[in-house]
Amino acid sequence: MAPKNLTFKIILGSSSMARRKILVDMGYEFTLMTADIDEKSIRKDNAEELVVALAEAKVAVYQGIIREKPSSYSGGQATVVGSVVVTNLTKGIRKGAWERSEVYFHDIPDEVIDSLIEEGIILNVAGGLMLEHPLTLPFVDTVIGTADSVMGLPRSLTEKLIQEAL
Repeated sequence: MAPKNLTFKIILGSSSMARRKILVDMGYEFTLMTADIDEKSIRKDNAEELVVALAEAKVAVYQGIIREKPSSYSGGQATVVGSVVVTNLTKGIRKGAWERSEVYFHDIPDEVIDSLIEEGIILNVAGGLMLEHPLTLPFVDTVIGTADSVMGLPRSLTEKLIQEAL
């Protein structure tokens, strides 16, 4: 849990609802500021390099292919690579790192996939993967790593980088 009397201000550079929720759950107050950038114009062949280059972006890697659009994970596995970059604007210190998690799925019925697509929320999520969605969650077999890492903001890594940047 974050200290109650913070002497610094946090700016979250992401519009992700999951990242906002994780920061709130960690006890932080923050300001939301997203950059109007074309993330598609930033390309790397390697997932770890891509997420670091995008700073707050998260991508899901499925069978060795970088995916940033919804795809079916039914009966398969997804490796989620996400990055966190913390910048101390006062001291000019920047700390960043990436973290990898794996998610294994049971077979997901077509009607569930159709419902998720029709609902539309997953269309705005990196990789189309919402681990915490009530329609998705019953079909998650195993998570190697942490759910918050899959959701886009690993708590322990975020806290470590904040402390290092201070």
